[in-house]
Amino acid sequence: MLTLLTVLLAVSMLATLGVMFAGMLGLVRSEAAGGSRSNRLMRWRVGLQGLTLVLFLILLAVR
Repeated sequence: MLTLLTVLLAVSMLATLGVMFAGMLGLVRSEAAGGSRSNRLMRWRVGLQGLTLVLFLILLAVR
């Protein structure tokens, strides 16, 4: 159980990092229709950060 939670936490952290970099690249490129894409990436990032936080708290509780 502990190993599974650790792996899920690592995957969610990497996914959050990936979405954050995708958003930053979109800002650097300053795409013309990037507003809706930027908002969608922001929602994904916030959701993934929440998931990561919940997994971290569960991992602390299990230990």
